[in-house]
Amino acid sequence: MNRSELVAAVAEKSGNSQTAVNGVLDAVFDIFATSVANGEKITIPGWLAVERTDRAARTGRNPQTGETIQIPAGHSVKLTAGSKLKAAVSKK
Repeated sequence: MNRSELVAAVAEKSGNSQTAVNGVLDAVFDIFATSVANGEKITIPGWLAVERTDRAARTGRNPQTGETIQIPAGHSVKLTAGSKLKAAVSKK
């Protein structure tokens, strides 16, 4: 399911317009991005947890030349499924 299909499905189920649902999704994703970028963990109990993780600097190899390179420290995002989401998936 892509974003436009999600917007249409939520609009139909909630009785709201697709424009309103699209605006809400924009706001939710904006808050997710801002909060996670600031290092905050977002938890929707039973459904989802999103948090920023840190990656240490490390040594890697260029696969084309075999040359050793330094990979700088950075950040990543970790998504964890909650119990309700896991239960919904395991039913099928």
